[in-house]
Amino acid sequence: MVRGAACSIKPEALWDKSPKPFKKPKLFQPSDFEVAADRSHCICPAGKRAYRSGTNCNIGGRQAIKFKGTQRECAHCPKRAQCLRHPHRTPVRQVVVFVGKHAKAEETAGERMKRKIDTEQGREMIARRFATVEPVFGNLRYNKGLNRFTLRGRTKVDWQWKLYCLVHNIEKLAHNGYAK
Repeated sequence: MVRGAACSIKPEALWDKSPKPFKKPKLFQPSDFEVAADRSHCICPAGKRAYRSGTNCNIGGRQAIKFKGTQRECAHCPKRAQCLRHPHRTPVRQVVVFVGKHAKAEETAGERMKRKIDTEQGREMIARRFATVEPVFGNLRYNKGLNRFTLRGRTKVDWQWKLYCLVHNIEKLAHNGYAK
């Protein structure tokens, strides 16, 4: 340190926990909108109506109802900044309210597997799996030490997996007397 020089240490920028002067207002969520009993419209937090623009929509296997505000009411709304993510370029607010599982929703892979396992044939299949497949993964993981891949990239990981599987299969042939 130099004598006579004023020493001013600046706080590190990453550790500055002081409140920031401007914070963007929290946006309204779909739960902030009140849906009418007949589901023909909903009321926004500013007290304006948003009318139904879609019914029986299938979004990710869930049934949804879409509501959309009017240009006349949304254009000069005092709560526009809290209602829209981009108020300068979005003309009106749109809201999606989920009401349950859609009738035409496709069954997920997990649901299909649960249904399959709950049958008598499914229970037998799982019992066989524990006797045939799971010991292979246990051998590769604990005996061979493959608890994570050491290479990066899909092709390199694929080759590493195939190499471990090759070693496992050669070991099975050697233990079962293939060379005799």
